Amino acid sequence: MAKYVGTSMKRREDPRFIQGKGSYVANLSLPNTAYLAIKRSPYAHATIKKIHTRKAKALPGVIAVFTGEDTADLGNLPCGWNVPGIKVPPNRCLQTDKVRHVGDRVAMVVAESPYIAADALDLIEVDYGPLPSVTDARKTAEPGAPVLHDSVPDNVSYTWAIGSKEDTDKAFAAADQVVELELVNQRLIATAMEPRAAVAQWDSSKEEMTLWTTSQNPNLTRIVLSAFVLFIPEHKLRLISPDVGGGFGSKIPTYPEEALVPWAARKVGRPVKWVATRSESSVSDSQGRDHVTDCRMALKNGTITGLHVKTWANNGAYISTVAPLIPTALYLTLLSGLYKIPAIYGEMLGTLSNTVWVDAYRGAGRPEAAYLVERLVDLAAQKLNMDPIEFRRKNFIPAGDFPYQTPVAFQYDSGNYQAAMDKAVEMAGYPAMRQRQAEARKQGKLVGIGIGACIEASGPAPSKVAGALGGVTGFWESGGIRVHATGKVTVLTGAHSHGQGHETTMTQIVADEFGIDINDVDLVHGDTAVIPNGMGTYGSRSTSVGGSALVRSAEKMRAKLIKIAAHQLEAAVEDMVYDRDNGKVYVKGSPNKSKAFGELAFAAYTAHNLPDGLEPGLEENAYYDPANFTFPNSVHIAQVEVDAETGEIKIQRYVAVDDVGKVINPLIVNGQVAGGVAQGVGQALTEGAVYDDNGQLVTSNLMEYALPHADLLPMIETGRTETPSPHNPLGVKGVGEMGTIAATPAIVNAVMDALAPLGVKHIDMPLTAEKVWRAISKR
Repeated sequence: MAKYVGTSMKRREDPRFIQGKGSYVANLSLPNTAYLAIKRSPYAHATIKKIHTRKAKALPGVIAVFTGEDTADLGNLPCGWNVPGIKVPPNRCLQTDKVRHVGDRVAMVVAESPYIAADALDLIEVDYGPLPSVTDARKTAEPGAPVLHDSVPDNVSYTWAIGSKEDTDKAFAAADQVVELELVNQRLIATAMEPRAAVAQWDSSKEEMTLWTTSQNPNLTRIVLSAFVLFIPEHKLRLISPDVGGGFGSKIPTYPEEALVPWAARKVGRPVKWVATRSESSVSDSQGRDHVTDCRMALKNGTITGLHVKTWANNGAYISTVAPLIPTALYLTLLSGLYKIPAIYGEMLGTLSNTVWVDAYRGAGRPEAAYLVERLVDLAAQKLNMDPIEFRRKNFIPAGDFPYQTPVAFQYDSGNYQAAMDKAVEMAGYPAMRQRQAEARKQGKLVGIGIGACIEASGPAPSKVAGALGGVTGFWESGGIRVHATGKVTVLTGAHSHGQGHETTMTQIVADEFGIDINDVDLVHGDTAVIPNGMGTYGSRSTSVGGSALVRSAEKMRAKLIKIAAHQLEAAVEDMVYDRDNGKVYVKGSPNKSKAFGELAFAAYTAHNLPDGLEPGLEENAYYDPANFTFPNSVHIAQVEVDAETGEIKIQRYVAVDDVGKVINPLIVNGQVAGGVAQGVGQALTEGAVYDDNGQLVTSNLMEYALPHADLLPMIETGRTETPSPHNPLGVKGVGEMGTIAATPAIVNAVMDALAPLGVKHIDMPLTAEKVWRAISKR
């Protein structure tokens, strides 16, 4: 019986954070450190005629000034997901010919202090030739739009399609009702609590580089830098990602600063440090979402028979590390949602524009798919004059149909969507909620109830599938276990923790695998010189893939411990039992004839009494390649009230029911859901990156970019159903992104339900008070 798995435990890493003892890159102080600052373009699109650096070089305290011409030995930043036919324009660390978005990199300064470096930037004069710019995902692909790269003359880097167009056309031809929608899934800025930072130190005697960086996947970043950009042999390049203050996908890509900082450190012969400011992050960190979509749903006899989607996905000025993965294999493949839809056809265009590049942001493709499906489902229910829950129930994939093959590639592993809906309806008191809404409407109040019933593909993915779809690397994960002579355990993972709670959940798993005290287990991650090679953290994969690797390592370890115990107890290996409840190995039928975990660990290292041919020591590694994605699912119900005079929206209740398979730590799961809901609500109501007609980012600081505040949210009421995933030994599914995926449609559907009596059908996010007020005023 598991002692720790399934138990709510406070996060073991939190005491150091709340005491201010976290280890962050910005806090790292090496002797004789120099400081780097980057000259960024004020134009969205312009040629670079000449760069004048003489004044900056003459400033006291300036060590060096470099331009793109100086960094010609650096390679271009590569794309790690190459869909068929993709055109990847060159992305230099410092641009030499022209700039393509506000914040593009032009030159860099290395100085004795960050203040001198900042002053020197002002002394660098750049002669620009301004060019017309375009920022809209769809308009950039229209004839006559400004061309960003000569190698991509139509600004369309790639296209992708999935499903049967013929079957879908037939479904629409036979439909008795059709609902259509043009919608925008707006651009978001990740805004992690910790801005990006990098510190590099070159050891000339060993020709070794150490780079401390704020990365979600240090091993992957090391491979990219070694093979494509810095050309330092991988075994001579060490990356350390210590405590990282949030990422949400924005710290997945390999960034130019992660190459410029070590390059400069080698040039000047000193450690070099760069820390982004908040406003700098807004024009240099990858951003999220930014889709323009035409979509329509075919209906017949109250059931969904077809879905057609065409999307223009804005990639920004350059193609980021895994950008093409998101609007293709993580978006169009999720268009079936929780519904049995016989015919689906989805197509997309990956466009380039004069904006910051786009990559993963919490959910990454899955929220975009869920939002359009759930908006269409609500409109369909409204058109059929059906309750939105009744309509969803009628179209859910039945529990007996799993594993379920969708028309868009994915095979869902497990689920019971009716049970999830039952739980949400019960928790919300849905019939009474509707009754109170009717009473409120009689009083002239605009009260709405919204549903978000969503699917996620988490824990990507079989490496063969990744390769077939365009991935340069696989999606396996590593896990190592080192048992010390005293019986204490060090766990090593290739995943990376930046707020998820790995130091708690992964040690819970390992402690239960051996039946030992969790306080005897520690987790190490983030240092490529210590951990096994691994793929990092993204896509809600850490437990289902990284945790499974640790289970496999533990299985190997227990097999060795059993051999040692059998030898010392003079019994056959097949007669031994590993007691995971009590942390010992005993002879079957004689539980008192046993050896404790600590005894066996000590014996393995003294090596005085081991079976012939058995190596001393206790250390095992495993590499786990997932058999499939896992498919967590959600039913969220929100109730809102809209102020008819001001357009202000108040969330009155929020109920979140999620099926994330087996749960390791319910407390952490609840926290992940609540945090995800907050980000989803932020997209629905307040957040949005806004570019003006000249390509200037208007929302470049937190005075303009409206993150959700605590007073925007009620207490999140969480509940769960459980259908274990058959694809991993833990039976777990992802959880980190579910709240974000379901919250956005739940809130928007609730607001649209509130405004339905006024005839308002749709408002694009974010549903700010001004937008809502204007929609009301028109009625």
